[in-house]
Amino acid sequence: MYLSTVSRPAADPPDADPPDAGPRRRRLALVSGNVVALGTVSLITDVSAEMVAAVLPLYLVLGLQLSPVAFGVLDGVHTGATALLRVVGGFVADRFRRRKLVAGVGYALSAVAKLGLLLAGRSVPAIGAVIAVDRLGKGVRSAPRDALITLSTPPEALGRAFGVHRAMDSVGAFLGPLAAFAVLLLVGQSYDAVFVTSFCVAALAVVVLVLFVREQPTTRPAADPTTRPTTGPTTEPAKEPAKEPANEPDEPRVSVREAFGLLRSRPVRRLLLAATMLGLATIGDGFVYLVLQRREDLGLRWFPLLAVGTSLAYLVLAAPLGVLADRIGRLPVVVGGYVALGVTYLLLSGPVHGWPALALTLALYGAFYAATDGVLIALAGPVLPPRLRTTGIALVQTGQALAYLVSSVVFGLAWQAWGPQAAVRAAAVVVVGVLVVTVLLLAAPSRPILRKVSP
Repeated sequence: MYLSTVSRPAADPPDADPPDAGPRRRRLALVSGNVVALGTVSLITDVSAEMVAAVLPLYLVLGLQLSPVAFGVLDGVHTGATALLRVVGGFVADRFRRRKLVAGVGYALSAVAKLGLLLAGRSVPAIGAVIAVDRLGKGVRSAPRDALITLSTPPEALGRAFGVHRAMDSVGAFLGPLAAFAVLLLVGQSYDAVFVTSFCVAALAVVVLVLFVREQPTTRPAADPTTRPTTGPTTEPAKEPAKEPANEPDEPRVSVREAFGLLRSRPVRRLLLAATMLGLATIGDGFVYLVLQRREDLGLRWFPLLAVGTSLAYLVLAAPLGVLADRIGRLPVVVGGYVALGVTYLLLSGPVHGWPALALTLALYGAFYAATDGVLIALAGPVLPPRLRTTGIALVQTGQALAYLVSSVVFGLAWQAWGPQAAVRAAAVVVVGVLVVTVLLLAAPSRPILRKVSP
């Protein structure tokens, strides 16, 4: 399998290929080298992050005896407390055109936070502060990273690129809980050993980012949005190969007013509202795994392996669903992912028990992530102007993160008031309502994005 390089040499323009080489090269070129490099960074980072995430719910709820409400607050902080800083990070990356640098700062913050867990001890406020720093790092890095992917990929292949990236990311999510499981087997119930190992792995990801990921210039958008873009690594129209990036040294930098101008765009507003609504339908991995553990009466040592089942399904399905999204439309794939989430909630509250139900629940939960995580950003990419691509992606991620913070706290309250089974059934009802609103918001504006791409 051929992986195209990040950029073509100047002496080898796209039209230099033989006439019959175009289709063959299009079939062989999977994703750009920058996408592979970013996927490698995410893979290593996810090994580190999932080592901690696999043991944290168990440590907080069973070790520190946190109530469902308290865990919901910390779980919401884990994703949503620093959400607004995503927009700041996205704007800074667009203004100074240093997306790699901003992403690197985010990865470094998350690495340092792993050591902070050692100092926090059994103090819940200190643990919450460390989690906030870790999520600050994720919030800062996510939008610049995804913007680099969109700027390294032609619009017709965004679903495939994000699918490959998320598949590599899910390899790390698959290996992380296994690594935590192995460390706990070797040293006993020593969470400190997990945290130290996690820090070392996260530091390696920062090194890979510095050495192998390349900054991407912002390219000029096509004059006609209906014109099919080239299959090369840039996004210029096929009849006008780009010779220079749009961000010339004398071009004005992105301003705060220009960034706020995104909200004047009706498609962007619809997309942001839909993403926020979808975030309200997500209760979080920690709650899902805790319900499974109690429901199936699993031994504590097996708890980290629940995330492995989800990650395995994600790993298998991420790339195929990304390609499917490019062919049949991204919105149908996202909707299908949330249908899988709703069925997952019903299984958590249904009468079926045992290993078959456990396996099906984890498989559907992984399918939900595979169908939504990267595909939603791929759907957003063509709606956002290249100059403000990072800021726009950050807005979408911020809306979801804030909604997730609310949903985690509300689900914790529902668990404490009604019990886990009734709370999960209520979450399934929320998924249905959110899907109806999402389709109404995005179906009409997304038609140009959802058209099929010729093979």
